[in-house]
Amino acid sequence: MSNAGTGRPTPPRTPAEARQAIRQEARFGAAFLRVHGWRLLLVFVGLALPLWAFGALVEDLHEGEAFFFDEPILRFSHDMASAGFDHAFVAMSALGYAWGVVPVDVLLVLALAWRRRFREGLFAGIAIVGSLLLNVTAKHVFARARPDLWTSIAPESTYSFPSGHAMGSITLAWVVVLLCWHTRWRWPATGAAVVFTGLVGLSRVYLGVHYPSDVLAGWAAASTWTVGVYLLVFRAGARPWRPA
Repeated sequence: MSNAGTGRPTPPRTPAEARQAIRQEARFGAAFLRVHGWRLLLVFVGLALPLWAFGALVEDLHEGEAFFFDEPILRFSHDMASAGFDHAFVAMSALGYAWGVVPVDVLLVLALAWRRRFREGLFAGIAIVGSLLLNVTAKHVFARARPDLWTSIAPESTYSFPSGHAMGSITLAWVVVLLCWHTRWRWPATGAAVVFTGLVGLSRVYLGVHYPSDVLAGWAAASTWTVGVYLLVFRAGARPWRPA
């Protein structure tokens, strides 16, 4: 259903309509994956190449060795330590994943389904879930240990490379920026995205739970994946928010 004369879909007004919208979103996504799933798989597998290139020598990562710039940047960030920075970066780290990015991811996809923006919701859903799977896969392939230069005030127990916080935050940032790119919100969204992802990445280094190379690799891999998904979903001149 759409608003008369505008071509815009009418959002559901009842719980039953909302459930129907989510089912329609699922059917739309399944149909898209049947046609383009192999292309998405190629993009996903192909992202191993920039990760390997960034890693330079896979053996170094398996042995837990750091890049030449990792330790100096870690020590410099630790020298900045103060009670104020501790509180600020712990909070920013939490917002960069469990208490910020993850709930916003879920709400964004559900909101797009609620608004019956199926193509936009499909793009957001595939980008977010694919980035998560790429991160989990890469962590277990490289199995890089966390930095241990000092005892972190927010320790982590999983593998280090690439940073899940960096990948999750920049994936959400790219999704929002690309959906806003052809609107008046282009530059505000871009500015907010740059500041947010930068602070999340800095928080992971400041807390001593990631090498800088973990963060840079996460940004590179998630950016390539998200832009690739966008170009596939919005192909042949399609743009977000235009009637299908």
